[in-house]
Amino acid sequence: MPGRMEGKVAFVTGAARGQGRSHAVRLAQEGADIIAVDVCAPIASVDKYPAATRADLDETVAEVEKLDRRIVARVADVRDSDGLRAALDDGVAELGGLDTVVANAGIASYGMSVDLTEQMWQDMLDVNLTGVWHTAKAAVPHLRARGAGSMVFTSSIGGLKGIMQVAHYVSAKHGLVGLMRTMANELAADSIRVNTVHPTNVDTHMIQNPGTYGMFAPDDPEPTREAAMAGFMSLNALPVPWVDPVDISNAVLFLSSDEARYVTGVALPVDAGANVK
Repeated sequence: MPGRMEGKVAFVTGAARGQGRSHAVRLAQEGADIIAVDVCAPIASVDKYPAATRADLDETVAEVEKLDRRIVARVADVRDSDGLRAALDDGVAELGGLDTVVANAGIASYGMSVDLTEQMWQDMLDVNLTGVWHTAKAAVPHLRARGAGSMVFTSSIGGLKGIMQVAHYVSAKHGLVGLMRTMANELAADSIRVNTVHPTNVDTHMIQNPGTYGMFAPDDPEPTREAAMAGFMSLNALPVPWVDPVDISNAVLFLSSDEARYVTGVALPVDAGANVK
């Protein structure tokens, strides 16, 4: 039987590892060909976990190709509008069009609001908010050429509620909801749907690091995952500390597929009940 994304092309940012790789692979499992980008380089203010590498992006390519799907992968920075557009244009030229966009690239850094540096604030907004706008702006002409399409922006439970020690992250993720709701209205006449997905903590490098552990164990000078586990557990209503990347990918798949053909302007939590707790 054909998959839910058969004959479609998906553009995934931040695709080298973590949620981005999971989204690319899950969409490919359902038949999509993939355009994948990642910066594959450090960002100055992100110092609690290592940056993705070109080798990570190559592994995403290998996993998609194992599924007998095509993939065009490029190193590109969502902060660089021209470079991002060029990478997407190359992929569209090679794969023949564009049907869905997963604006997933993002970073995390940590600190109380008054202690954040100017660089931490600016890097966060440049990647997590402006980078999504760049992604959408580059993609819309291709979606319009296709006659319809879907865009999914990765927000967070931090896009729906306040979370201490990540004010810059929360601000960017709230901003994505406003961008999504506006673009959902602006693009509805083009049959382009726009939605956000809102994960709780997801088991990737972005939470498995001393910065996140420190949020839940603020009095520990060298916080460990074990020390932070009670805090992780307390965040969610369901008795789990975090969810897996594929849990978010399954929601992305639904929103990208024709099963969600009338779903637009929606902020969809996949959060183990964190937002209602």
